[in-house]
Amino acid sequence: MSTTTIVAIAGLVLVVLAGVLLFATARRRDTDVVSGVMSSETARRDRGPVALSETGEAAPMTGREVELAAVAARREADKPVKVTDRAPVAWVPPDEETIGVTRRQFFNRSIVATFAFGLSGFGAAVLAFIWPSNTGGFGAKINVGNIDDIRAKIADGDGFAYYPEGRMWITEFPSEALDKAKAVYSPPELTGMEAGVVALYQKCPHLGCRVPSCVSSQWFECGCHGSQYNQVGEKRGGPAPRGMDHFAMEVSGNSLTVDTGTIVPGPPIGTNTTGQEAEGPHCVSGGGH
Repeated sequence: MSTTTIVAIAGLVLVVLAGVLLFATARRRDTDVVSGVMSSETARRDRGPVALSETGEAAPMTGREVELAAVAARREADKPVKVTDRAPVAWVPPDEETIGVTRRQFFNRSIVATFAFGLSGFGAAVLAFIWPSNTGGFGAKINVGNIDDIRAKIADGDGFAYYPEGRMWITEFPSEALDKAKAVYSPPELTGMEAGVVALYQKCPHLGCRVPSCVSSQWFECGCHGSQYNQVGEKRGGPAPRGMDHFAMEVSGNSLTVDTGTIVPGPPIGTNTTGQEAEGPHCVSGGGH
């Protein structure tokens, strides 16, 4: 189980516990309206011995006794009244303000409802974060389009085509390098290579910087720490531990679909299926090539 999933589950548990706590607090406040709450000092005095007056009569009732008597009176009043033979009384509609909730109850319930709404929004955000994306954008399958149109875009970009919705670069893969590629790359990568293209994740495998293209050298050159890769993402210099990561590709007819939810780790250091050398000045110095 990944760390992200564990954090999400913990967040959901906290949301549920917070909701239960809010409900219990609101319930207790509503109950306190009926019987009231005594201070600790009053309760302490009520627990003392009953004092008699100078005449021998019992002392006045304590606050606790008054409160209990009031509760008993209310309960007695709530008991059903005996029906006696008497003339019917004309029905009078009750006052809506009398049968409605008290202002304190209204505010208590409003606060609980507000917290519940906020917590439900947080819970929905957590679920949306951990729920897999099925349509559109990075993390989903993207229909890039006709391979001929992709090659035209690569030519317009001087050898590189960038697709921001998939955070990827697409470049041409030379057919003469396919035999060497079959010994290095997986079937999901070879599917696109056999059609003449390769889809590369824009993130540098070293520390995650976005890797730009260098038109003069016809390589990818990371400006953060100087890692360099040839046009198909194979490492040629710098501190990166491997080549640029690839995306799985599918070709149907002449249409290319890139699965940005399936990232294939880049080829190991020393892989050079195309034999491409820098074709001009480097954009980043210190790559170590």
